[in-house]
Amino acid sequence: MTQPPDIAPVVLFVDDEEIIRLTVRQTLELAGLAVATYPTAEAALADISADTPGVLVTDVRLPGMSGLDLLSRVRALDAELPVVLVTGQGDVSMAVRAMQDGAYDFIEKPFVTDHFVEVIRRALEKRALVRENRRLRQALDQNAAVENHLLGQSPALVRTRRLVADLAGTDVDVLVLGETGTGKEQVARALHEGGPRAAFPFVAVNCGAIPDSMFESEMFGHEAGAFTGAAKRRVGKIEYAHRGTLFLDEIESMPLALQVKLLRVLQDRALERLGGNDRVAVDLRVVAATKENLLDLANAGRFRADLYYRLSVVTLTLPPLRDRREDIPLLFQHFALQAAARFRRPYAEPTPALLRALMLKDWPGNVRELRNAADRHVLGLAEDEGPGTDGGSLADILDGVERHLITEALRASGGQVTRAAETLGVPRKTLYDKMKRLNIGGAE
Repeated sequence: MTQPPDIAPVVLFVDDEEIIRLTVRQTLELAGLAVATYPTAEAALADISADTPGVLVTDVRLPGMSGLDLLSRVRALDAELPVVLVTGQGDVSMAVRAMQDGAYDFIEKPFVTDHFVEVIRRALEKRALVRENRRLRQALDQNAAVENHLLGQSPALVRTRRLVADLAGTDVDVLVLGETGTGKEQVARALHEGGPRAAFPFVAVNCGAIPDSMFESEMFGHEAGAFTGAAKRRVGKIEYAHRGTLFLDEIESMPLALQVKLLRVLQDRALERLGGNDRVAVDLRVVAATKENLLDLANAGRFRADLYYRLSVVTLTLPPLRDRREDIPLLFQHFALQAAARFRRPYAEPTPALLRALMLKDWPGNVRELRNAADRHVLGLAEDEGPGTDGGSLADILDGVERHLITEALRASGGQVTRAAETLGVPRKTLYDKMKRLNIGGAE
């Protein structure tokens, strides 16, 4: 038996006669097609999955499981996988009924080589189209998941969202760095929901909220009798996140002794429950978050350097809200709409004066603080949100913010428009147009 490739399109051919398998292999390989041959339906079924990149061609009459039974089993795995039946002269009516039940086509023995190859090529083309459509739908779903968690159109946020979307489909562990309230958990959820682990648990742990005495049991679980009161086995947070994502917020608060055990889990993808000796394999992605500089903490002996380097293969730094003020109107209105639904209150469109005041605040609590302000606004509890509530249209406010950002980018780039455009994440022509509209000078 020849195993099919993981990615390349392949014809899986099933027949119990060796001479026929050999002949078909030579025919298909001469036609430039990859082929894997099997003497039984059971052997072929073991190599078929929900996204097999090829087609199945099977004789109807086989020892053990028949070709029709194989068709039924394959359709249960993936109803869009083309199955071509090879039939004897007396089986044609039965093959027609099988097509009504989902078979792609049937070929009658003895078959003409050119017709045989043509049917298989068409089936492969259909399979390729199905898989491409699936890939595109998955990409759209992943992008939607990232968009839902990371709102905004500022250059800094757009760059963050693009990087999160690129990383979502991978299994690499990620360290998220950002001030309090910048949305570190939202990034973790976007990474989870935008990737293949979305159907499995997202387990969030605030390392600063678990007492040191309970940390090992909470994270790693325990066996019955491991300590007084441990009446039965308990699965810990790490094990519960199997096949999903483990989000460790405030990772800097994790006790040093437990950091050693976490490092071992990250390296081996296995753990031992407290009081046990058996190794439990875990398949998970770890996203850690901190507002501290972990390298500085490591140098001060307050965080393990080896754990820092293991976590920081990819580091995402989230911009504070004051560095993306142009996102504030969108975020505030989004949060206000959510609050109106949650509190069953009518939604009142924020005035330009209110938005101007919001955009001028520094927001030390970042997005979380802005969400609270939106809640107060909907509940009618909002106080003066800051300076500048006495005028200015929204368009003027946004122009002012845009002018500030462009001016800062030009200053940082030494007046180089091309470099400033790269920093802002916009095409150079777009930046020139904005500079002209806002009467901003610049030189190459």
